[in-house]
Amino acid sequence: MLASFAGSWSGKGKFRLTTVSSPVTVSCAMDADASPTSLSMDGKCRGLVVVSRKIGVTLKSDGAGFSGAYLGSTTGPAGLSGALTGDVFDLSIRWAKAVNGDREAKMKVQKVGENGMKLTTVDVDPKTGEQVVTCEIDLNRS
Repeated sequence: MLASFAGSWSGKGKFRLTTVSSPVTVSCAMDADASPTSLSMDGKCRGLVVVSRKIGVTLKSDGAGFSGAYLGSTTGPAGLSGALTGDVFDLSIRWAKAVNGDREAKMKVQKVGENGMKLTTVDVDPKTGEQVVTCEIDLNRS
């Protein structure tokens, strides 16, 4: 499954800097290197003039599941761990420092057909306790 993510990807999405901020529309481009046991995605998302963010995901099979890192937070690299369910990686994020009141969030990396991918992060709003989509990017193989 990991090997199917290899290639160049581009697309659009939305980022929220915090759970209460308005979403910013972004354009993204990523390159992915993959093997049957590892995945490394490296790219950049840009929105308006005020947002330009390097993003990336690395995942490696650890036998029972997957672990790795997420680059994209202003707090620094975050830890990832989780499992593959069907065509979706369900991952827990452990931020380097508190984000939105804690260091925990969720990420999904989903293969969509042969040439599509969706990255989604969800965090909990510390005031309401509600889950908020903080990043949603739809990518297509270039």
